[in-house]
Amino acid sequence: MENYIVSARKYRPSTFNNVVGQKALTATLRNSISKNRLAHAYLFCGSRGVGKTSCARIFAKTINCRHRTPDGEACNECVSCREFNKGASLNIVELDAASNNGIEDMRSIIDQVQVPPVDADYRVFIIDEVHMLSSQAFNAFLKTLEEPPSYVIFILATTEKHKIIPTILSRCQIYDFNRITIQDMVDHMSYVASQEGISVETAALNVIARKADGAMRDALSIFDQVAASSMGNVTYASTIENLNILDYEYYNKLVDAFLTGDVPRALLIYKEIREKGFDSQFFINGLASHFRDLMVAQNPSTLVLLEASDESRKALAEVASRCTPAFLYKAMDLCNQADLNYRAASNKQFLVELTLIKLCQLLSPSPEIDGAGEGRQLRPIVSGAASSASSAPSAGEGAPAKPVEQVRQAPVAPPVRPVAPAPSPIRKGDAGRLRKPALSINRKPVDSGVAAVAEQSGPDRNRASLFSDEQFAEAWAQFIQTHPTEHLLINAMRMARPLRVSDNVYSATVESEAIRDSIQLSMPELLAYLRDRLSNDYVEVQVHLNKGQASVTSLTDSEVYALMRKNHPYLNVVIDDFHLTLV
Repeated sequence: MENYIVSARKYRPSTFNNVVGQKALTATLRNSISKNRLAHAYLFCGSRGVGKTSCARIFAKTINCRHRTPDGEACNECVSCREFNKGASLNIVELDAASNNGIEDMRSIIDQVQVPPVDADYRVFIIDEVHMLSSQAFNAFLKTLEEPPSYVIFILATTEKHKIIPTILSRCQIYDFNRITIQDMVDHMSYVASQEGISVETAALNVIARKADGAMRDALSIFDQVAASSMGNVTYASTIENLNILDYEYYNKLVDAFLTGDVPRALLIYKEIREKGFDSQFFINGLASHFRDLMVAQNPSTLVLLEASDESRKALAEVASRCTPAFLYKAMDLCNQADLNYRAASNKQFLVELTLIKLCQLLSPSPEIDGAGEGRQLRPIVSGAASSASSAPSAGEGAPAKPVEQVRQAPVAPPVRPVAPAPSPIRKGDAGRLRKPALSINRKPVDSGVAAVAEQSGPDRNRASLFSDEQFAEAWAQFIQTHPTEHLLINAMRMARPLRVSDNVYSATVESEAIRDSIQLSMPELLAYLRDRLSNDYVEVQVHLNKGQASVTSLTDSEVYALMRKNHPYLNVVIDDFHLTLV
């Protein structure tokens, strides 16, 4: 019985024409051979399984071939080709630098360089995974690599070019191998299946190609695994089951639940996914990638960015047509937030479920749900059908019989503790000036919708209740607590410490433009919140950038220490008497 050989070895390319996905690179190598313009050193770079070592072997065989074909391929009939195909060629030396990376191994190569070729024009040394050589081995190799004998050609291969020292790179012609495209892998696996008598579905081959992530060798190994599992009948269903892959069907069902606001269905789908053994972080990353694919599929000009078959692209474009760009952008942002918070979350399942609920509420007519503020109302958690039925008016019903009871409760104003003098009476001519506070620095134009929210912070636009600095600080801190996910804003507001400059005006000096801009972007919402909490419609906050001397909070420990000794000379006596030091 003939021994079984895996497809990755059995169908390893033996000519340049058989190399998958590297047409431009192989054409360059063939031209250099036909024009006899051979360099003394080559460096083949690229990810795993893209054909670096295979091209090195084909290149070594072809340059020693005695009867090359008109298109620059080896004849496979001369003595040199036959010896190479049998693995008995003395003119081709291969070294695995991963296991032979010491200086003694390199000295052995340098000694072999002195031996001329036998019945050939060149001796070719192929060093695989060359980045694994030690620094001493690299240094010992430099002189030989720069000026080898005329009959020696070095071909170095690596998956990590950045680990190779520049002095080696400067002595080589560098060839960067591309990742194999999905379509090229599908075509090659179809060829292998036809040669092996295996029936395949194109959709199954697409799944295998995506799983291989640009590596042809990995794709053939996965293909062998699925073919063995399915008894030579590679179907989409058998491939998904065998590889335990979360396919588009689950994600599309989730998108349907998000578009209809069906929270229970989304949670049940997530439960089913967990029961199949998928990691929650893997799921949330896959969902984010699916939203990205839908965004790309919305525009015909960006459809080429999808690494999928034409059928998959059409299916994604159909689903994407039901989504708005704003929905997809916000959905990707929520998934990204969940991924960033996943590692720190103590209850990871709850984090993912909360993200799914937020995704279901994205198309709710109420305000955005991830921000904070009073009066925000969420859609009830009911199935999609029940939700649409409850929201639609009955036949013949023109308007509700009585107004719906308002859920929002008016905020309770904190007790007034006047500590500052009573504000001067507001004259008629001053009303317009006080009602339109202006910031002390230049700001970007605020959207009219956001500005309207800031102007209409309460039903009574003439509120002018007195408040204390403690009440203002409490409202400032409460606004920070209502934005738990906006880390940049939280840090900016904590570093800014507003001080009262007049009855209703506070000023904050910050140390960087980033802190200033973060507060300014949220200024309309911040002012509306402060005015509601303090029952005063004339509260203003001015943000200034510190362009002079650094504040105490921006000084280092040693600078603070020196400043204290300068401003308080008596401290020097205490420090000297007790022999104190700064630690």
